[in-house]
Amino acid sequence: MSLTPSHRPALTEEVTDKLRGMIHSGEWPLQQKIPPEHELMASLGVSRGTLREAVKALAHGGMLEVRRGDGTYVRATSEISGAAQRMYRDHTQLHILEVRIGLDTQAARLAARNATPAHITAMRSLLEARRKAWAAEDYPAWARADWDFHVLVAQASGNPLLHELYVSFGSVFHADLLRQQRRGGFDGLPDEGHGELVDAIAARDEAAAVDSVQRNLSSCAQWIAQ
Repeated sequence: MSLTPSHRPALTEEVTDKLRGMIHSGEWPLQQKIPPEHELMASLGVSRGTLREAVKALAHGGMLEVRRGDGTYVRATSEISGAAQRMYRDHTQLHILEVRIGLDTQAARLAARNATPAHITAMRSLLEARRKAWAAEDYPAWARADWDFHVLVAQASGNPLLHELYVSFGSVFHADLLRQQRRGGFDGLPDEGHGELVDAIAARDEAAAVDSVQRNLSSCAQWIAQ
């Protein structure tokens, strides 16, 4: 006797992809509650069991958070971002910085090879915004401009996966910058890894770009270890 193959796994994957798309597109904003279960069942035309399996998969990936008795909330825009948030929660500042060393040096090397004049102009504009925000003691704006600068370097690398990683890690590293800033003696405007880095990228000097990043992050590591 032959068994009829179950289509449930395929349907669950299809529903999971649809929910993921709603989150990724911004239709369901971060930190907001998603529609109630009965509405989603009706709009998607699926059973409660299939919907719950899809929600469970996205919760496991860090994109959704199920709050018993309250509802389900959007926690991250991608599985990578959800993993980054877990990294921030579960690991030390030094561990986070060590990950950045690997990412930043590769982004710098590739940006020195592939950045366009428009990228370089935008980098300098972000560094000027960063400087002004620090002088005004607008630390959230300073951290945002600082991180947007690093995201732009990753974009200029020409590697879309590297850029996606930076975008996904944004909330983690932004929070880490603010946490560092609150410690006394923090230098919010180091030229290493920033102004120096842009100059090296503009000169197409890969070695100088990597050296600037490494000196900046090594200095950060020493400061964190104090």
